[in-house]
Amino acid sequence: QVQLVESGGGLVQAGGSLRLSCAASGRTFSSYAMGWFRQAPGKAREFVAAISWSGGNTYYADSVKGRFTISRDNAKNTVYLQMNSLKPEDTAVYYCAAVGSPFGGWAPGHSYQYDYWGQGTQVTVSS
Repeated sequence: QVQLVESGGGLVQAGGSLRLSCAASGRTFSSYAMGWFRQAPGKAREFVAAISWSGGNTYYADSVKGRFTISRDNAKNTVYLQMNSLKPEDTAVYYCAAVGSPFGGWAPGHSYQYDYWGQGTQVTVSS
């Protein structure tokens, strides 16, 4: 079992930056690949970014590539999402999620593979 708590959301103007954090407690953090997903009002949850167990591989949705950076600090049991050049369409609740070693291999963008989810943090980008 692992518990995830996101923080760092808020209100920012377009073009601004935010850094989200997701602190994990419970079992060994490095045993989990981590992902960030988001859900805007009236829309389905969508993949944002993911990072492998050691942090050596990262993955991004096309919509955030070049603007967002995912990283992790296994010593601090924390994963981060640095968001730059924010746009109004980035407005959503952002969730971090953890996955162990899924059968058949890890598909970073597939939310159904993730075993644990945080409660979410609201990000609002004003135009």
